Amino acid sequence: MRSSPKPLSALLLCSALLASALGVGTIAHAGTDSGVAAPAASAVGHSGHTAAASTLASGDDPDGDGYIPAVPQVTGVTPSTATPPTRYFHEFQANCSVTHTAPDDPIVYPGQPGKSHDHTFMGNTSTHAGSTTASLYGGATTCKAPADASGYWMPSLYKGDQKILPVGPQTIYYKAGVTDYTSVRPFPKGLRFVVGDPMQSADAFRRHRGFVEGWECGDSYFNTDFPATCPNRPDVQLNIRFQAPSCWDGKYLDTPDHKSHMAYPVVKPGTNDNMCPADHPVALPMIEFKMAFPVNGDMSQVRLASGRGYSFHYDFFNAWEERTLKALVDHCVVGGLQCDARGYDQTHPEAGAALNTDYRLP
Repeated sequence: MRSSPKPLSALLLCSALLASALGVGTIAHAGTDSGVAAPAASAVGHSGHTAAASTLASGDDPDGDGYIPAVPQVTGVTPSTATPPTRYFHEFQANCSVTHTAPDDPIVYPGQPGKSHDHTFMGNTSTHAGSTTASLYGGATTCKAPADASGYWMPSLYKGDQKILPVGPQTIYYKAGVTDYTSVRPFPKGLRFVVGDPMQSADAFRRHRGFVEGWECGDSYFNTDFPATCPNRPDVQLNIRFQAPSCWDGKYLDTPDHKSHMAYPVVKPGTNDNMCPADHPVALPMIEFKMAFPVNGDMSQVRLASGRGYSFHYDFFNAWEERTLKALVDHCVVGGLQCDARGYDQTHPEAGAALNTDYRLP
């Protein structure tokens, strides 16, 4: 018998949505709002996608309550307060290219094709509304490491009616979000979550714990919305970096709001160290999207399928082959290295690589 709590009440869901809109629990970041007027086409951006959608039965959630228990659950863990030897880097990259676009979201709207706004998918080539852990695992992928069959997706970006897709492998960092990088362990198979909120305000976006540099192009940084213009040069693209929560409750692979099972690190009292909170004690890799869109010049008609620039968010559905992910986490994150997609740090060649030249386990 499952030991999941009851589905969230309507009052709790409304409270969660209100808290998200107000930016509750976030920290302030420096930023400047571009003040660009919304293009008329963005008025339809939010239709069909809310922060906490109703759930339906799916292959991973047969009773449709939105809770997917981890099997086994991780218990007996307390957040690490240790301070290991200082290493500036503890990360590796998953370089994955765009596969396709579709108005699907197998996390928010499982089994409901066409219900979401349009998404740009990377990684697993088969990701669609009905995707499950079993259907993704071991599938074909555009990531450099064939063992990474995970699904990564974000709202599609448009300039007017033209869809603008990132070109070539994009940078998805897996890094330590806590000071004790040696405590980070691999993602559990089937973990999924949503980062950010398509309904968030510009202020909530700027204050979001995942905000790094906002939208940037050329010498323009920390924009919560798209800059009015970007230098019209071949070397200039529109970029965004956004970090995911990296502390897990150890209990659920998903929850009805697709966020509550994850949390951002907190500051250890009296220090500048980051640690996981007591109710989310398991340290996992912190994913950071670093996306580049080939668009510049006049940006007045640039929009997301979800709306204005500050509606940016993304989804992650883990389907890594377990041994390969563990090898990369242990070698690069726990090992304090700055690795590429092979798990190789060119500044520490003596450490070797986690994967061979085919990006597979040796």
